[in-house]
Amino acid sequence: MSGKILIVDDSALSRRTLRRILESAGYDLVEANDGMAALEVYFLEKPDLVLLDLVMKGMYGLDVLVKLREMDQEARVVVASADIQSSTRKMVDEAGALGFIHKPFVSEQVVAAVEAALTKGAIGETN
Repeated sequence: MSGKILIVDDSALSRRTLRRILESAGYDLVEANDGMAALEVYFLEKPDLVLLDLVMKGMYGLDVLVKLREMDQEARVVVASADIQSSTRKMVDEAGALGFIHKPFVSEQVVAAVEAALTKGAIGETN
């Protein structure tokens, strides 16, 4: 599997962890450490998929998701968060995310969620 993935997370540790998992699976990666940078990088790089954290400084991830979908209705976004509340999951789904992966990251679940989002366009919850 290949493709370009934008990792958006204000945690350098989370970005490094996702980079390690996804590079070993053969993906090209670009990164952003906040919402505004994510929108800029998305516009410039046109990634195949965005892995988006919800809780970040500045712009909340859900707001980034809405803006991405306004910019590009075909934007493929998988949300990555430690928030396991069903209300959060519902908001993310309604905003157009294709999937949801939980922190802390498990390599197999991350790769499976990414592959499903890229190939099928929609995935179920992985936990």
